[in-house]
Amino acid sequence: MNVQRIAAFSDGNNGGNPAGVVLLKDPMTESEMRSIAAEVGYSETAFAYPLAEDESAWRVRYFSPESEVPFCGHATIALGAVLGEHAGAGEYKLTINSAEIAVNTQQTEQGVAATLTSPPTHSRPVTSDELTQALKLFGLSEEDLDERLSPAYIHGGSNHIVLPLQSRQKLASMAYFLTAGKAVMEALGLVTIMLVYIESPQVFEVRNAFASGGVIEDPATGAAAAAFAGYLRDANWPHNGQFTIRQGEDMGAPSLIRVSLSEEKGSPVSVSGTTRTI
Repeated sequence: MNVQRIAAFSDGNNGGNPAGVVLLKDPMTESEMRSIAAEVGYSETAFAYPLAEDESAWRVRYFSPESEVPFCGHATIALGAVLGEHAGAGEYKLTINSAEIAVNTQQTEQGVAATLTSPPTHSRPVTSDELTQALKLFGLSEEDLDERLSPAYIHGGSNHIVLPLQSRQKLASMAYFLTAGKAVMEALGLVTIMLVYIESPQVFEVRNAFASGGVIEDPATGAAAAAFAGYLRDANWPHNGQFTIRQGEDMGAPSLIRVSLSEEKGSPVSVSGTTRTI
């Protein structure tokens, strides 16, 4: 089995979030994919097989070491890089479990870059119980929140809760117990909990707890970035059609995620990043 290892959303030759990519000729069983993902050990491994003879369309599923994830942004960017090397630059249509998306890949001076088009987005305010559980997990209080953005339950292919923090130091000190985090995320139907520090209206520093997938934290989370973009749009945030997420710096794996979006609420957004081979 040829598992390709790609760091997505890298900052030049540094950082990024490692993902496994497996190109198949035919579908594999779920148990086989689970086993391979656990052996690879990255937060996500993407499995794809062609739906068209010209390999312009692919069926994709994503597995963490412990579970299947409905949509994963960084693994989609990694898949785009692999498809670009395998079949050439251009756009590839991807069928995931609950949506039709696309990834476009091209060669740049910084390496292979890819842009994914996300599933539709939506968001809502968190309930009092959801907020209480999320804050308690990280030892935070409502006084730690940035009043410019309200905590929210956000979706862009998968579910997340976002907690905007008023202190960069609070973001840097993020800590929680994996077993407790997994229980909270499973109870609330979440893939990650996203902690955000607003550096400027178009630059955000982020940490994403990913206990649902069996790991403490992701250094770059494209699915959460897409959901966050939809939320900013719903909240009428002055994003000016694009923004940048810096993630992974507190892990020693600096990552850059660039997002562009229209004003049409609920519509897909574009999430871009460069890649490097591990």
